[in-house]
Amino acid sequence: MNPKIFGIHHITAIASDPQGNLDFYTSILGLRLVKKTVNYDDPGTYHLYYGDKQGHPGTILTFFPWPGVRRGRKGTGQVTVTSFSIPKAAVDYWLERLKGHQVIVSGPVQRFDEEAWSFQDPDGLDLELVVSETLDSREVWEAGPVPAEFAIRGFSGATLSEEGYERTGGLLTETLGFEMIRETGNRFRYQIGEGESRSWIDLLCNSSTPHGHVAAGSVHHIAWRTDNEMNQAAWLERLLELGFNVSPVMDRQYFRSIYFREPGGVLFEVATDPPGFTVDEPVATLGARLCLPQWLEPTRVQIEKVLPPLSEALRGE
Repeated sequence: MNPKIFGIHHITAIASDPQGNLDFYTSILGLRLVKKTVNYDDPGTYHLYYGDKQGHPGTILTFFPWPGVRRGRKGTGQVTVTSFSIPKAAVDYWLERLKGHQVIVSGPVQRFDEEAWSFQDPDGLDLELVVSETLDSREVWEAGPVPAEFAIRGFSGATLSEEGYERTGGLLTETLGFEMIRETGNRFRYQIGEGESRSWIDLLCNSSTPHGHVAAGSVHHIAWRTDNEMNQAAWLERLLELGFNVSPVMDRQYFRSIYFREPGGVLFEVATDPPGFTVDEPVATLGARLCLPQWLEPTRVQIEKVLPPLSEALRGE
């Protein structure tokens, strides 16, 4: 069996303030809170998922918000930039909107024939808006504060900072099925997927940069899409045969996951598309309540006492 990767499934980062994180990604960036749950390995901490209307793979940015956690250190062995796709006609809207919310934006940077605008979230997580020249019809959250015609369409790609790119590049092309398509200076671009699920990964070779430390304002891991549990099992077997230390399959309620570290140190995940975020909430009310897996339900009262209260701003402006 030759299992396939279909692009980015989700990216997970660390935040320091749950309410500030929620306000930024929903009220400013206009993403939908599609799931409010807890970190299954640390149930006293939220796990917040943001994305499109239904939380489709390829649109999901998630956070573990640990109140008061210190800032991380940016460096090699990390996903250092998360890039969102926006329509070309939306650039002026986003520049005005971010400026109006006192978000500092730099750019544009012209890179591989595309235009990118850079900014940070409240914890210093590096983000980009990348202008898409083609029509991207991925579903958006039309009930949010950003008009549908200007809304973020999901991930365009992500940048990995590495001490050296060759072994990571070899994993991407020889094992995961990426294609190296462009390079300039110390930046190497790899692409995978088709149509609107297509994703790119830039490997940025920074041999003189110290290794980074994951904490607030940094990415914890990046997850790749596979279509079902059978193909995920094939990925597990293949990665083990190649000598990677791979976790067993873990039930994340909304997808199944395996984890391993690529040669440069970035934590990779292979996650299944199903079952999705509607297994415990209908589309109309996604993110409205604290959702717990069955094995944590007996401790719901204790968990809710520990978690800080969260309030989502009224939709629309």
